[in-house]
Amino acid sequence: MTPASTSEPSTAFDVIVIGAGINGLGIARDAAERGLHVALIEQEDLCFGVSAWSGRLVHGGLRYLEHGDVPLVRESLKERERLFRLAPHLVKPVRLIMPFYSRNKRPSWLIRIGMLAYDVLSFDKSVAWHRILSARAVRERFTGMSAAGLSGAALFTDGQVEYAERLCVELAIAAAGAGAVIRTHERVTRLVSKKGRVVGVRTQTRDGAETELRASVVINAAGPWVDRVNDVEGDGTEAAPRLIGGSKGSHIIVDPFPGAPTDVVYYESQTDQRLVLVIPWMGRYLIGCTDRLFDQEPDAARAEVDEIDYLLTEANTLMPEANLSRDDILFTYSGVRPLPYVPGVPEWKIPRSHIVFDHAKKGQPGLLSIVGGKLTTYRQLAEDAVDDVMRLLGRRGKTVSKETPFPGARAADLAEFRESFLRDAPVERDTAERLLALYGVRAERVTDLVRREPALAERFDPQSPAIAAELVLAVEDEFATTIADVFARRILLAFEPGHGRQGVERAADILAARLGWSAEERAWQIADYDRWLDHLRVPAVPATV
Repeated sequence: MTPASTSEPSTAFDVIVIGAGINGLGIARDAAERGLHVALIEQEDLCFGVSAWSGRLVHGGLRYLEHGDVPLVRESLKERERLFRLAPHLVKPVRLIMPFYSRNKRPSWLIRIGMLAYDVLSFDKSVAWHRILSARAVRERFTGMSAAGLSGAALFTDGQVEYAERLCVELAIAAAGAGAVIRTHERVTRLVSKKGRVVGVRTQTRDGAETELRASVVINAAGPWVDRVNDVEGDGTEAAPRLIGGSKGSHIIVDPFPGAPTDVVYYESQTDQRLVLVIPWMGRYLIGCTDRLFDQEPDAARAEVDEIDYLLTEANTLMPEANLSRDDILFTYSGVRPLPYVPGVPEWKIPRSHIVFDHAKKGQPGLLSIVGGKLTTYRQLAEDAVDDVMRLLGRRGKTVSKETPFPGARAADLAEFRESFLRDAPVERDTAERLLALYGVRAERVTDLVRREPALAERFDPQSPAIAAELVLAVEDEFATTIADVFARRILLAFEPGHGRQGVERAADILAARLGWSAEERAWQIADYDRWLDHLRVPAVPATV
């Protein structure tokens, strides 16, 4: 089902954006808010790719200082602060501990200098400056940390977006509200060219329907799929240059364990001196991540046995009493970072700053490709890309994204809204708390559905306070069309115990009644969600001979 806000468009646009990750969504929103006629095309769903598989931190990039990329750190810190202000219901300050161990390649004096630089570069921030803790103070704060060789730690602040998927959904809502057309589950099969200029795209939906859309500018923001989109043969176009040197990062997720930290821990690996993270996330712990070149189909990225062994070894070295094993892993996830192709450079040294590549340089005008980028700096990337589009179109208009709150933060006083919502919501307290955490002020849209249809207050999953009204909101207002869309990227039961499997049959009944699914379609939807859950699997250890 296509949401009402994405009714069938004309075939001519100012700009077509390919890819509905954080970058593509940010571009679509910025362009639409500047008055451009925008279509966003996504082969799967909002936040289907790497935007969902990150460490979910909104950070300044402390380690980029190590490579001398001061401009990127400053940009990241400014954008982090902006997200604190414009999306406070989703992006929140979090404290990080960076321990000083005698085995570290980076000496404590170097980390102290880095901390000072980090604070100076974020001089306009609203959060606390760093502090240096003694070894005793560190152990009091984080009781499970190994004391061997520990001389102290730096304590500093960055940001966290536990629900990165919800950040992307709200960008889509904002983009559609400004007039953008959102088309998901529609794959670009071809870039359309005329006399050497890219003038549009050919697309195909899941049921085989094909459409040709035209635009003055096409922006390829397909993340790790950028090269695959550009290699699609058009009319007379030249072979596109390789732009992406994908790097895979994997994480493991475990329940709380003895001595677990309450802060994010950012520490140096004993194996290869990379920086590893232990992150409190959704009541559990996210441990990651790895970094290796990956040239396969991006959706095929999965955590591998040796990556899991690496992360368990590092976690147990830092936190000996945790004694984590493969049996403790609830699930894993893995994604491919769309880093620039830089042959001969180790993964960890590849630049993290974004590039807006104009293919006119290679004789293919009308096409821009987005390389790099990250959750924190998506807005600046979008502004840069749309500035280029405006220049190419000869149009004027500055971004308004610097000051416009996300849809879930549009209230004069969020604290006052929260208090009144908890008092008046026609649902149980734990459900009301959940709705505020996921939807911000848009939680009222959920409870409005309940007030109109009290049956939608039903808790359809015995393990969750999620309610049926959230399912309806997802398909009617948030561009979801499949159960996988709903569970994995709207209501996020995919990341709860059991992945929502105890509630999926009932959810399918509710959605089938709402959307008119046949019995065959209902069965396909459930099977499709089961297939998607393979993204979270813990790989089996190969049998030894």
